[in-house]
Order: sequence, then structure tokens, then C-alpha cells
Amino acid sequence: MLGNTYGITESFDPEARAVVWPGDCLDLLRTIPTGSMQLVVTSPPYNIGKEYERRLKLETYLEQQAKVIRECIRALSPRGSICWQVGNYVDQGAIIPLDTVLYPIFTERGLRMRNRIIWHFEHGLHCSRRFSGRYETIIWFTKCEEYTFNLDPVRVPQKYPGKKYFKGPKAGQYSCNPLGKNPGDLWVIPNVKSNHVEKTNHPCQFPVELIERLVLSLTNEEDWVLDPFLGTGTTIIAAIRHGRRGMGADTVPKYVKLARERVQQEIEGSLQTRPMNRPVYDPVEAGNKLTVAPWDRKRTDLQTALFEAPAKYGRKAAR
Repeated sequence: MLGNTYGITESFDPEARAVVWPGDCLDLLRTIPTGSMQLVVTSPPYNIGKEYERRLKLETYLEQQAKVIRECIRALSPRGSICWQVGNYVDQGAIIPLDTVLYPIFTERGLRMRNRIIWHFEHGLHCSRRFSGRYETIIWFTKCEEYTFNLDPVRVPQKYPGKKYFKGPKAGQYSCNPLGKNPGDLWVIPNVKSNHVEKTNHPCQFPVELIERLVLSLTNEEDWVLDPFLGTGTTIIAAIRHGRRGMGADTVPKYVKLARERVQQEIEGSLQTRPMNRPVYDPVEAGNKLTVAPWDRKRTDLQTALFEAPAKYGRKAAR
């Protein structure tokens, strides 16, 4: 037992700040008191044959997910939220959006969907017989109408902060909220690929800033945040960063070890992550030379040469 060597426990303790359970999430969930979790957020295996999962028939996969979801709902506070971040299941080249087949599992237990958030990113595997996938979804459910939602901490910069009302009783006053605008349900956040500052050896790691937005908007300080499929510890990291408590489970020993290391780095303040709300890198704006295609460069160089030395290319110079 690793115990509390790193300030991290490996079993549920209401006084703990971080819990990393080395084992099946159902075993962890059974130790959690009913109604004690404010936010459940996770990215479960997509059943596509990654190294940490065994590919199953879709029906079997959904049955397994339903067992976990039922326990998560039991553990969830009446004012709490569940966010399930998923992509597509691929069956012989045909895609099945997992959020569409998971939706009934939540609604049949009385939960209500508040948003279907689209997470858009620009990098990933290239497809040859269909358009390459560049988004995943976060389906957000609550137990009741009185749920925690804090918009101000996650507002983003206004597009036109100087805009004013042009008529009516507020004519001449600024029409935008000075704290920023609602980020909407389309989130453009880079995914964790080879050159991302957060990249580890996990093949499907999600960025800290994606979970930070959920933690800040759907919980308050000291609340518990649970991730039943913890992976590299991202959910606990986002929770601790903003004064919450984080807990999660994973069955793969190397990922449990990695999650503990990353959570400990966050506790110590040494974990490097991409800052929340940093603009997405624009290679053209940054002057990256790789944005100029070699074939375009040759054509441009030839055109420039024709203008600079027309006589050399068989044209008479203008008089």
C-alpha cells in the first residue's frame, strides 16, 4: 500500500484532497456515500481496441457502461452534474456516435440533459474513406432543476467589447458583460498530441483546460469531483487546481502510477499544462515557414523573377 506518501490516498476518505484508486471503478464507487459527489466527469474507453481495453460487442459495452453510470448517479449530489465525454464507436468502417446510444441510459434514470457540448480539435488520424474526425462530445446531465452552474468563472473574451446599445433606455451604454461572454457549446481546445506540453504515454489523454471549465462552472470550492476512468489523473488535477477535491480509479498499473505522479506535481505546483483560455496557435499568424507549400513557393518565386527581370524571360521591359 502506498498510503499517503505523496499526500494522495488510494481509498475514499471524506477528509482527503485527492484519491487515486488502483482498481475497478465499481469497487471504488461502492465505497462512496450516496449523494456525496458534486461532479462526475470522465472519458470512458470508446471500445475501439486501445491497449487499456478489450473490444466488446456494442451491446456488452453499453451494459458495462450502464453499471458504472448507475453507481455514479447514486453517488451524485441532488444539485450535481454528470459529464460523459465520448467519441465514436467504429464498426466495420461505419461510425456510431457513442453519445447517442448512451443517452437513454441517463434519461431512463430520470436525468436531464443540459448541453451536448462539441469539443473541436484540429489534429488526429487521417481517414482515407471518410472525412477525418475532429470532434468529440460531452453530454451533460443533471438530477434536477436546481443544479449548480457558475457562468462567470468560465466566461471568454467578448468579440465586440466596445459594442453599445443604439436605442432604447440603455442607448449609449455598453451592451456586453464586462466579465466576458458565455463560451457556448462549441469548445475549440487543442487535443493532447505529440508536441502538447501535457503529453504522456497515454494514447487518449484529454487536456486539463477542458476539465477546468467543467469544474469551475459545475462545482464550488471543497466539492468532490469524481472520474471513474481516471487515466492520467487530469480530472483530479483540474479539481485540486481550483480548490476542489478529486477522486478517480484506473485498472492499469502504469497509468495509476502516472496519475499519482502528475497529481503530486500539481500539488507541488510543478506540473506544466496549457493555460486555460490561451488562443489556439495560428501557424500563419506566427510566421511558421511550414505553412508555405513548396510547390506554391516555386510558383511565387518564378512570378517574382518575371516581374523583377522581364527581359531575361523573353519580354521587353516596359518603356
